[in-house]
Amino acid sequence: MGNNGRIRVVVGEDQPLFREGVVQVLRQADFEVAAAAGDARDLVRKVRAHAPDVAVVDIQMPPNHGEDGLLAAQEIRAEAPAIGILVLSQYLEDRYALSLLADRADGVGYLLKDRLADVDGFVDAVRRVARGGSAIDPDVVGRLVKRRRSGEPLDELSPRERQVLALMAEGKSNHGIADALVVTVSAVERHVTSIFAKLRIPREDDGHKRVLAVLRYLHR
Repeated sequence: MGNNGRIRVVVGEDQPLFREGVVQVLRQADFEVAAAAGDARDLVRKVRAHAPDVAVVDIQMPPNHGEDGLLAAQEIRAEAPAIGILVLSQYLEDRYALSLLADRADGVGYLLKDRLADVDGFVDAVRRVARGGSAIDPDVVGRLVKRRRSGEPLDELSPRERQVLALMAEGKSNHGIADALVVTVSAVERHVTSIFAKLRIPREDDGHKRVLAVLRYLHR
């Protein structure tokens, strides 16, 4: 956190108008935007200099306009595991999310840029990742769910359990899932217990391990 107690952010985005829009949204939501960078190398330098709580990073950035932003995010994550990483992508590529997650789901987010139209949802995702949580785009979760083969344990889930699983994989807490589905927390807990039993995933109290376990299962 900054000296003022606010969440400190560094933004990496090569499109000036989009970058300024992200910066303004974050500042209006009372984040401290310590710096903004237009290319991946400058992003890494500024993260090292400012030690933010979270870096918001576009996947495709100069100098090569390929996956430079993703590579920068992975470099930052390797050097400073405590810094949250929220990557933004123009296109739906679930491999990016899985590549970034690797073996840890805590302090990681992956959102499509279209999600930024939902300002409250974007701000919530930045806060969640900065505090060590997860924020995985619902469309990525949906694609992974659809990849399943018939006859897999996923087929045993009820429609409600599938909804809970998708929200769980996005990184929502049981309280967040309850709010989204307008049900009680105890009802969500029962669904979660049933889901893990049917998918044969060990139940973990740690929310990050829970998200990672779900994503690993869906990717398998």
